Amino acid sequence: MADSFGFSTRLIRESVAVDKQTGAANVPVYLSSTFHQKSFDQFGKYDYSRSGNPTREVLEQAIARLEGGVRGFAFASGMAAISTAFLLLSSGDHAVVPKNVYGGTFRILTQVLGRLGIEHTFVNMTDLDEVERAIRPNTKVIYIETPSNPTFRITDIHAISQIARTHRCYTFADNTFMSPVFQRPLALGADLVLHSATKFISGHSDVVAGLAVAGGEELAEKMYFLQNALGAVLGVQDAWLLLRGLKTLDVRIRRSAASARKIAGFLAEQPEVRHVYYPGLPDHPGHAVQARQSESGGAVLSFDLGNEAGARLFVDRVEIPVFAVSLGAVESILSYPPRMSHAELSPDEQKDAGISSGLLRLSVGLEDSEDLICDLRRGLSAVRESKNGAVRSGESCGRLS
Repeated sequence: MADSFGFSTRLIRESVAVDKQTGAANVPVYLSSTFHQKSFDQFGKYDYSRSGNPTREVLEQAIARLEGGVRGFAFASGMAAISTAFLLLSSGDHAVVPKNVYGGTFRILTQVLGRLGIEHTFVNMTDLDEVERAIRPNTKVIYIETPSNPTFRITDIHAISQIARTHRCYTFADNTFMSPVFQRPLALGADLVLHSATKFISGHSDVVAGLAVAGGEELAEKMYFLQNALGAVLGVQDAWLLLRGLKTLDVRIRRSAASARKIAGFLAEQPEVRHVYYPGLPDHPGHAVQARQSESGGAVLSFDLGNEAGARLFVDRVEIPVFAVSLGAVESILSYPPRMSHAELSPDEQKDAGISSGLLRLSVGLEDSEDLICDLRRGLSAVRESKNGAVRSGESCGRLS
């Protein structure tokens, strides 16, 4: 019966768990590290909160059902979830990874896993032939991030999963940018879904968390063993906050995505903008694949102003977005990937990943889209005026005047 409900209804049903003892409509926060055992010989379901906690369990069950998996796992950060997933590999194993992967994932691959004898090859994940050529006899994982951060390359999840299955390796998919509202990789053939739940699932810039969902029981058992052994679990108060964020995820991300589509269209028409990276635009090279596997272009976009000087002027002039790392919050967040999310990459590696010195990433929040567009116009005027040899204060925008 529950599966016949629409996604918005299921989202609420999964994130609202009525307490059987009190009837409370919110999940209790079980602030207990240990649990009394009634029998010397038989332990109960919970014994120590690293191994399992009732509050965290509700969150893990919710994300598993929303992603269509068999078991979910909540971690202390997105990187804790990603790192744990990669530790399913052993010394001598090999992973195929997109060359424009998130900087934190790049760091764990190049500076940590390599020391453990786990190898990797960076590829253009949009080129299926290149992916196929990179696979070795010891390849165990094809790792995908779609849309990619911050240049929004689109990977065909189903096609990559088919390649992985042919070569008897796993497909891991970072689904942070889309969330299960817009994209469900397990249904397209992936084996494991990963989230930086700090972003859209939390939605309020007040939690650092990671989530993983396994599509099969065997992989789920391996993930649970590592989660329990390594201990990078999410605290129960943060688990409760993520459940609260889940309740409004659908309406938040859809509203932000609708604004992002308007803003991307606006930026694409501006002469100061060299390029807009947003898979919801018809001329995006991955638009057709995105439309096939996702319900939206998402709520985040990037745009290139040509050089760092232009990016600096733009950031100094706009007033609405927070200039910060992260994304997916109710407030719009403007980031500079070369020095923020992808600072780990060398200049040559950034260039190879398509990250230019003038690239800015905008996570669109819940502000009025017309206010945001007016503010962006103000930033672009600073870039335009600098080329003309004069920088003025710029136009005012509604309530900002």
